[in-house]
Amino acid sequence: MPFNFKGRTIAKVSVIGSGQIGPDIALYFAKVFHQSGVRVVVVDVSVDALKAGRERCEKKISKGVESGAFTAEQQGGMLDALVFTSDYDETRGSNIVVEAASENLVLKRRIFGQLQNLAAPGAILASNSSHLPPDVIFAEIADKSRCTIIHYFFPAERNPVVEIAPASAMSAENASFLLALYENIGKVPIKVKGRYGYAIDPIFEGIFLSAAMLVDEGVEEVKEVDFVAKEALGLTVGPFTAMNLTGGNPITLEGLTHYPEHIHPWFRIPKCLAKQMEKKAPWQVAGRGEDVFVTEGAKEVIVRDLRAAFFMLAGEIVDAGVSNIGDLDMACEIALDLRGPFRFMNELGHKEVITLVRNYASKTKGFVPKCIEEWSAGGKPFRIPYLVREDQGDVAVVKIRRPKVLNALNAEIFRQIDDEFKSIGNDPKFRAAVLTGFGSKAFVSGADVGFLAALKTKGEGESTCNESQKPMFTIESLGKPVVCAMNGLAFGGGNELAMSCTERVAKEGQKVFVSQPEVNLGLIPGAGGTQRLSRIIGVEEASKMMRTARAISSKEALRLGLISEEVPGDVVDRAVQIARDLADGKRSPMDWPKTPLAPVKSLPDVELGHLSKKIDEILCRAILEGAKMNLRDGCANEAKLFGECVETADYRIGVTNFIENGPRSKAAFEHK
Repeated sequence: MPFNFKGRTIAKVSVIGSGQIGPDIALYFAKVFHQSGVRVVVVDVSVDALKAGRERCEKKISKGVESGAFTAEQQGGMLDALVFTSDYDETRGSNIVVEAASENLVLKRRIFGQLQNLAAPGAILASNSSHLPPDVIFAEIADKSRCTIIHYFFPAERNPVVEIAPASAMSAENASFLLALYENIGKVPIKVKGRYGYAIDPIFEGIFLSAAMLVDEGVEEVKEVDFVAKEALGLTVGPFTAMNLTGGNPITLEGLTHYPEHIHPWFRIPKCLAKQMEKKAPWQVAGRGEDVFVTEGAKEVIVRDLRAAFFMLAGEIVDAGVSNIGDLDMACEIALDLRGPFRFMNELGHKEVITLVRNYASKTKGFVPKCIEEWSAGGKPFRIPYLVREDQGDVAVVKIRRPKVLNALNAEIFRQIDDEFKSIGNDPKFRAAVLTGFGSKAFVSGADVGFLAALKTKGEGESTCNESQKPMFTIESLGKPVVCAMNGLAFGGGNELAMSCTERVAKEGQKVFVSQPEVNLGLIPGAGGTQRLSRIIGVEEASKMMRTARAISSKEALRLGLISEEVPGDVVDRAVQIARDLADGKRSPMDWPKTPLAPVKSLPDVELGHLSKKIDEILCRAILEGAKMNLRDGCANEAKLFGECVETADYRIGVTNFIENGPRSKAAFEHK
């Protein structure tokens, strides 16, 4: 049956263009929609392009089977879903159309002139243009309420970021649906202003330009600048290597030609790019693993200029209102695989950054963005939000958004959650709230291990726990119902955060849903887990989960009383409905004791396997001692015992093993 989402049906998706990126877009649609029987049609006038596109998809799917990413059954379903054709009539009735033809305005308008009458009524008409404003592309379309840019990034089937740049006449309903849909199918959409180039390409192409300018100036050759750029900006590959991988020279030349008119005269066409276009050859960059020698003087200039240009470009995007600090920082990290610009500036500090940018602007006839000037003068760090609000009337909907780490928690996020819910509690327009996570994989995957690894002393451990517990008590004592919409797995701090809510509902059918895996790291739960889990599902079941790190399914969580419902549809919409019912008194909240529990003399035996006996001893104390206390005192005791863990040998062994070998590796604990 077709894919249904938020009251809409998707039975057919069409992609126009089987060239550089169209097949990859189609492949992603086939991956996420094939089980619902959705047809994915790829149209191109070139028979050769269609053949190459089909072969490309087949090859990538086959590699996915070899790596274990896809099963043989999924392979067959995806291939069956894909249709490559030169017949535009095959797009008839499409619910979503994505045009991925060349960056030619006349061609794009002609394509959409055909498609607007073939697509289903109300279908989304989207262009994967990398630069052209949506209002220019869709100027001749009769119904502009359904028109938008959906800009994918290389490689489109794996890079999760997409820019959504709605036409000015696109309805708010359609824009919201599209953002929600792309999040639901595993992408990371950001809404951007439809200015020429949108948000990310001016940064990507601007970084390339700043690197090319260094080559033009004779500071170093292409290979050397490309090599140093990785260290300067935290890039996985340098800007010239990226051009080789993406075939980006022509489209970058197009962008740099028009940026001076649309953004700033600093943009220009570097001499080395013009020469490279004439040669039609790849840039000469370092091979895999090759070490490149660069003098300290040249390296200093390259690092300084590239960082200054990066900050200048990011600041301009924010100043122009094309994007915001939170979206841009996240998208740069994920789409371009480099350090988030505003987080990076916070790390370097006001004095260094403003000096870099001012000197660079003077040297290259650039500019100093207003947001950076104000940040420098104010003396405070940029506030990078990891929470987004998507309120529904009188219900505040708070979403934790750190998709790169599956919404993992750290000290800053704990602070932001605490501040956000205090604000909601004090705002009379809200009668209730919903807490959820970004995406479809995780509510919260746990605490950021880097955040835990920084702990050195017992005092630091106890203090960190006390700070982490603050938002839990804020939510619990808000005076307004808070429903946790558990859109995916909830591990460690994620489950602890969920348990502080008035009620919890989960997306149906999660085989791996909740776990308290702290013992794998040589730690115990520290954000109230030893106390709330014991009180909600009972000491016996809770102790088994915590001592063995066993994960349970959503079905088992329902049986144990950890959640109240498994939701087959939109878990956030259901949570909003429950929140209103709780606020109206139509529904009773999930109840569990905050007072001391009945005396518990001992805990059931469990098989610890490789796990630390020392940490298990501390964990058992936290459970048993806490059961004799009220909730707050039990949580304070938990924090104290967490601090004891930090000074054990097994804590350092567990955390180091996780960082070096990953979560599936078993630490060689010494039980001390």
